[in-house]
Amino acid sequence: MLKGLLSFSSMTMVSRVLGLVRDQSITYSFGANAVTDAFWVAFRIPNFLRRLFAEGSFATAFVPVFTEVKETRPHPELRELMSRVSGTLGGFLLLVTALGLIFTPQVALLFNPGSADDPAKFGTIVQLLRLTFPFLLFVSLTALAGGALNSFHRFAIPAVTPVILNLCMIAGALWLAPLMGMSILALGWAVLAAGALQLLFQLPALRGIDLLTLPRWGWSHPDVRKVLRLMVPTLFGSSVAQINLLLDTVIASFLFAGSQSWLSQADRFLELPLGVFGVALGTVILPALSRHHVKTDTAGFSAALDWGLRMTLMIALPAMIGLMLLSLPLVATLFQYGKFTAFDSRMAAMSVFGLSFGLPAFALLKVVLPAFYARQDTRTPVRAGIVALVANMALNLLFLAVLYQLMVPPPVRALGLFEALARTPGLHLALGLASALASYINLGLLWMWLRRSGVYQRKPGWSRFLLRLALACLAMAAVVWGGLQWVGDFTALPKWPRIGSLLGLVAAGGLTYALAQLALGFRPRDLREH
Repeated sequence: MLKGLLSFSSMTMVSRVLGLVRDQSITYSFGANAVTDAFWVAFRIPNFLRRLFAEGSFATAFVPVFTEVKETRPHPELRELMSRVSGTLGGFLLLVTALGLIFTPQVALLFNPGSADDPAKFGTIVQLLRLTFPFLLFVSLTALAGGALNSFHRFAIPAVTPVILNLCMIAGALWLAPLMGMSILALGWAVLAAGALQLLFQLPALRGIDLLTLPRWGWSHPDVRKVLRLMVPTLFGSSVAQINLLLDTVIASFLFAGSQSWLSQADRFLELPLGVFGVALGTVILPALSRHHVKTDTAGFSAALDWGLRMTLMIALPAMIGLMLLSLPLVATLFQYGKFTAFDSRMAAMSVFGLSFGLPAFALLKVVLPAFYARQDTRTPVRAGIVALVANMALNLLFLAVLYQLMVPPPVRALGLFEALARTPGLHLALGLASALASYINLGLLWMWLRRSGVYQRKPGWSRFLLRLALACLAMAAVVWGGLQWVGDFTALPKWPRIGSLLGLVAAGGLTYALAQLALGFRPRDLREH
């Protein structure tokens, strides 16, 4: 598992760094305004459906069934399963894509009602959505291929595949957009091209494991029916975070122009630790847990899960503290160029701060959810997800009401609720805080039910591990906070001093954390004790 984690993480790191360059290119060319808000809305909708149908519910239902067939039956049956699943998933998503293209204005209005009074912005969203929606079909089939490759411990190819999307979008922002008169539609064309290229990129690897087959309709195939039966509950359970993000999109459409872009940039900062470690751990651990479950190896199942939890906390907790302390320096250093102003840096930093609070919960969910899906228990995550979804909606309104009272001056309130929301910057912080707290509620419920099931027995040494982790994080936080007081306001620094100061703070914090862990008894061999 450690070897697979390192393989997946290293490739994902390349993808996430390029994703950061992608967002830098977009903000440099277009800034943070109503036009970029339109693109992020149009890109977020097919992305949500991708994670719902492909990377979320489908992957968590497909991998355990695929692993069971792989471990217990001959290879021709595995090829048959691959053929039937790809045909059924592809046919269904082809229908969804066609409906999305036919009813594009209605879909745009559903997910971004705040733009209905702005015909120019709404028209831009519709045009972009017609370009980005077919991305769903291509990327879902790419996720199917990636799930099969992961089950054969071929983690590198699926992890590096998103690089293609980032390269296409960078080219769209810096090369195609100037050719099109700086039209935001260039990014829509880039997303469409990337979807097809990502699928083509994985086909040779599928041929290498003898699973490149012609898609065939398989609705009545028993294993396909099993995948579908497991998939229906996970459609909701594994995608609560994405549903919350879309609810945030709907609310943000009524807020200050640029809020959608600031929230999207915050998501990018979380994607680095979450993708490189959280998603990587979940991807690596799901086939391992499924294999232990198929072989009724309870001790191996529990030990693998214990290892995953410790690895996640070792990264997620210091990452949360680092992101919260360095939210403004990070945004200012990476994005404050071209049309992206110091005001935009402060607003985006608020989003980073709010969402970062939930990073440990987001990451732990990536490890805890596979413990249910590997045992083909898809109902329990749904129950927790429903509670978290309702909590997120309530917390959105509660935090928004609190910030409304604190931040909106009485003369602006006199203009009416929606006008006051649209004129007051900073209210988007409520959405990040609500999402973070709702994720902790989701994690708490899942953890309670996991312990009740009896499949996880905590290994010795957790008290010592948590004490060491807390002390190392406190030492790191003290060093970073002291450095921030010395450096001053990052938004006012020239480019190179800004970059040098940020690198110095990150290096000092990371070195302090590592040395504190070593001084308190951590040894590299502990990473393999599972």
